[in-house]
Amino acid sequence: MSDSYSEKDVQREVSELETKSTTAARLFDIRRIIGGLFVIYGVIVTIAGFTASDDDIDKAQGVNINLWTGLGMLLLGLFFLAWLKLRPTVPPGEGPGSDAG
Repeated sequence: MSDSYSEKDVQREVSELETKSTTAARLFDIRRIIGGLFVIYGVIVTIAGFTASDDDIDKAQGVNINLWTGLGMLLLGLFFLAWLKLRPTVPPGEGPGSDAG
């Protein structure tokens, strides 16, 4: 009944935990959440802008505010998602100046 682990078992478990940590860090990156929400809300508000009545536009002094706000939200959301794609999250220990390896 020995509870000792071999060096190989420890390295394997550490490697598995690092992989899970990296996946979680990428999954819950705040840029993904903000970008996704802005895109969803931007689509909804843009559709509301396309279906705006003349009375709604007159209330906003002749500006279709839903359309312009929705397009702005879409652009901001797409910016965050593009930023996520172009500059992905670097897992801990793999960045510059790390001692890994």
